[in-house]
Amino acid sequence: MGGGESTRLRIADTRDLPAVVDLLGRQLAEHDIELAPETLERSVRTLLERPELGRILIATHGDEIAGVALVSFLFTLEHGGPAAWLDELYVDERWRGHGIGALLVEEAMRVAVERGCVALDLEVEEGHDAAARLYERLGFHRHRRVRWAKRLR
Repeated sequence: MGGGESTRLRIADTRDLPAVVDLLGRQLAEHDIELAPETLERSVRTLLERPELGRILIATHGDEIAGVALVSFLFTLEHGGPAAWLDELYVDERWRGHGIGALLVEEAMRVAVERGCVALDLEVEEGHDAAARLYERLGFHRHRRVRWAKRLR
């Protein structure tokens, strides 16, 4: 079964909050990122209520949410204008290998273009070769630099 045969893509809304929080919580746990459940839920709710900040895209099979992508909007000199950041991409383990990740990334690109973005950036954690292959197939290229971060609060 290919991802496109029965997969539907849409922008998440408040009725999807519990399932989206669950999937993104699993995504963060897989990457050893600690985020309090109430903070995750508040952050997801903020994105659902403030679409100017970004979009949460979901892939469904029937009533089940099989995958999620989170796109944030920003402005960057590197790209000379508005850009988007693919903050998270997660497909439930049961649905991996069915093309759902590719569909979500393609939809993220479509949403970014519709928003006026000139580029879509993302990161791949070391050792996530399947994700890297997916992004390469979709035309992304690697930067030579390494991303750094510091929590400010």
